Amino acid sequence: MNQIKPIAIIKTGSTFPQISAHYGDFEAWIHQGLGSVTDVMVIDAEQGGPFPALSELAGVVIAGSHAMVTDQAPWMRTLMRWLYTLVHEAVQVPVLGLCFGHQLLAHALGGEVADNPMGLEVGTIALRLTGAGRQDALLGAIAGHPWAQVVHRQSVLTPPPGAMVLASNGHDACQAFRYGERVWGVQFHPEFSADVMRAYLQALRGEGLTQQQVDSHLPEVRECDDARTILNRFALLTAAQVA
Repeated sequence: MNQIKPIAIIKTGSTFPQISAHYGDFEAWIHQGLGSVTDVMVIDAEQGGPFPALSELAGVVIAGSHAMVTDQAPWMRTLMRWLYTLVHEAVQVPVLGLCFGHQLLAHALGGEVADNPMGLEVGTIALRLTGAGRQDALLGAIAGHPWAQVVHRQSVLTPPPGAMVLASNGHDACQAFRYGERVWGVQFHPEFSADVMRAYLQALRGEGLTQQQVDSHLPEVRECDDARTILNRFALLTAAQVA
């Protein structure tokens, strides 16, 4: 009998304390989204790992963070080196980056990440899927209802060389990409519920958003059920890889 390999959730920071007190933290939301089709292990990248051998993993999800990729903290450089090796040597291990994870993955693969000239993007937004995105194993999940939750100041301004853009909108030319056949980055948060998105808007009052902006965004927040299936699709894909 084959030993079950886990999906590694790479923790790169925590949400606001007032949000985690009510809803939990990034890794818990991701774990819930992945479902029960696989085992999960959480690796705290800020604390230096340690990172497991590539052969021990079924897949990798890089979580969001309040950190900025352009800070280039030592732990980020360590993680990027590991991700680069993972992508180019562990050719059967699927990888998914979420928000900060999307940006860090893109930077590790040669893309450009910086402050978005349009500033903060937050709330429930509509996406435009490319033809490749509509046919993609993960992004195809939202083809019928292309809505997602976002909160970010930095963006992937230039995708990694050879990457395929899967989704965009007026704020970001690269809301999602695929690198090869098994590496994805999405700027949005498939792990966020509508309640968590509303909590973020409230937490950002006076910390990037005015009360008027919060009041205008709150009524637009909705559940993004199709986007939330992306994590479970990813888990099923990793299970198929190791079956």
